[in-house]
Amino acid sequence: MYKKMNDRPGRKIIFGLALGAMSLTAVGSATAGEVNLYSERQPFLLDPLLKAFTKETGIKVRMVYLEKGMLERLKAEGANSPADLILTSDIGNLNNHVNAGLLQPSKSALLSKNIPPQYRHPDGLWYGLTTRARIIYAHKTRVKPGEVKTYEDLAKPNMKGRVCVRSGKHMYNISLLASIIAANGEAAATKWAKGLKANLARRPQGNDRAQVKAVFHGECDVALGNTYYMGKMVTNEKSPEQKKWAASVNLIFPNQADRGTHVNISGAGITKAAKNKANAIKLVEFLSGDAAQKIYAEDNFEYPVKAGVALHPLVALWGKFKADDVFLSKIAENRKMATRIMDKVRFNN
Repeated sequence: MYKKMNDRPGRKIIFGLALGAMSLTAVGSATAGEVNLYSERQPFLLDPLLKAFTKETGIKVRMVYLEKGMLERLKAEGANSPADLILTSDIGNLNNHVNAGLLQPSKSALLSKNIPPQYRHPDGLWYGLTTRARIIYAHKTRVKPGEVKTYEDLAKPNMKGRVCVRSGKHMYNISLLASIIAANGEAAATKWAKGLKANLARRPQGNDRAQVKAVFHGECDVALGNTYYMGKMVTNEKSPEQKKWAASVNLIFPNQADRGTHVNISGAGITKAAKNKANAIKLVEFLSGDAAQKIYAEDNFEYPVKAGVALHPLVALWGKFKADDVFLSKIAENRKMATRIMDKVRFNN
């Protein structure tokens, strides 16, 4: 059972336990048979996984769902934080926790086996659990076959006035630009950002789905977005108009002839204040296993990090693609430069 509470105006927190209700005091308790989790991943996704983990190991999982403010909360709690483990999305969020000194290294032979090295921190400060590709959504008739094959194509003169994108300072686009820095260097990445800005059909605004909506309505012909949004639109019964948005576009996985498509992760990290480190590692190991990977990836239309795990049938329909294998730790290192480039070219203005 989950109970919604508000500890600050404008910030929603849900306290949950894999097996039964709890109090905030209970979250802070530390016994040999538990692990305390702060998660930005929603309870409906994690609850069945946490119950399965408890059934298999006997370790109770006490979870706090933080819609926002995880980093700030951990900073405020310091060494007294009850959290043993965090779950969050995007290498940017994970790296922010690393830079704030909130995570500690760990080692696990099983995690090294299950998770490719490019999707985990070299010192074990974080581990990727699912991946998502940053792709191009292209209108089915207004974009000719082969007209757009790479991220670089979006910055070419023939795309002027045809591109929609969310804020250039959003973590998804910062990570993409950081990958272009890794591939081509700072000068080429700056040139790309300038060219992309020059080709925008409108000022950056909205989320990834809003860009596909703009393509549907003819405001632009192509848009950048994460793969899982296609799944969310196609299956959206509450807002069925989103199915029309999805039906108007083709999915293009960029740079298949060279470095591959940029991918990002959702992932986990052991907190520096962890009182139950061994149990936290066991939970991450469980989440990297076959059964959990299948559920974990399917529920959000993502890709498992572990090889050989079956995809959601809808995701499988998108076809196989070559992913950029640059280490995400390198992407994290380039994020500051990427942010400076977006500022330099005044991308959002």
